[in-house]
Amino acid sequence: MTETKGHSIPLGTTDLRVSELGIGAWAWGDRMWGYGRDYGQQQVLEAFQAARQAGVNFFDTAEVYGLGRSERLLGAAMARHAGGAQLVVASKFFPFPWRLSGRAFRRALRGSLRRLRRPSIELYYLHWPFPPVPIERWMEQMAWAVGEGLVQAVGVSNFNRDQMLRAREALARHGIPLAANQLPYSLLRRGIELQGLLETCQREGISVVAYSPLEQGLLTGKYGPQNPPPRSQIRRRGGAYLSRLPHLIGLMREIGQEHGGKSPSQVALNWAICKGTIPIPGAKNGRQARENAGAMGWRLAASQVEALERAAAELLSPRR
Repeated sequence: MTETKGHSIPLGTTDLRVSELGIGAWAWGDRMWGYGRDYGQQQVLEAFQAARQAGVNFFDTAEVYGLGRSERLLGAAMARHAGGAQLVVASKFFPFPWRLSGRAFRRALRGSLRRLRRPSIELYYLHWPFPPVPIERWMEQMAWAVGEGLVQAVGVSNFNRDQMLRAREALARHGIPLAANQLPYSLLRRGIELQGLLETCQREGISVVAYSPLEQGLLTGKYGPQNPPPRSQIRRRGGAYLSRLPHLIGLMREIGQEHGGKSPSQVALNWAICKGTIPIPGAKNGRQARENAGAMGWRLAASQVEALERAAAELLSPRR
């Protein structure tokens, strides 16, 4: 195994340890993100191998990603590489409104295990806090899964502060800590700071797993006024400030040069690491996985973190 870059960090207050960043497999197998057109299984397998060689041991998927195809691809990748030993794999249960019982939960969990080709999942999330089933009832099912040895640690995803604390309290009745809350977080989306959610997680020992840490490409440096993002939903979100994006990207390039030629995406990911989160950028091929891993093993200076945040705030502020 190639020497790990950076160092491992604890996942919440559990005994699990993860690399400073992970790989988000949201796009694996999902045709909406170009699977089968721009990339395929071979590229995904190369992304997995490159990430492992660079020291990444944390892989995030979900039953709904690619309608199960993401889990299957990750399972196939692990089967080719010692069965995924020493990895921390995360998947998610989606509480569709027609899923009302523990039986539905258990069926979904076993389906994920089958697709991943694993006897247990290191981290299992409740994907969204959707009604009608209360959060507490799903946490009862999570506690059952931990007791059965099917799940090692429990997380929630897209939970606000109150919802997260309800989940934590329900698990605590079984002596189980809430390990993580997976949330959208990037230089261009810092709502969890304004809401006090990031601070609460850090105070309570709950890891923040940051998804979309590159804002779906806007922080990589490949988009700008002359090269807008291809996807309509990204264009809608970034269109209002796309003309101001080059200033932030330029600052990121300057800061990256001060750290040996790091790219804007590596600077953006390192910023998320410096904020105490575990970013999980996507990787559709080996090149992207290696690029992501270059964000590990070094740290931005505090003054650089502040400069990036000032520039991002200026970009997002409405013009008068």
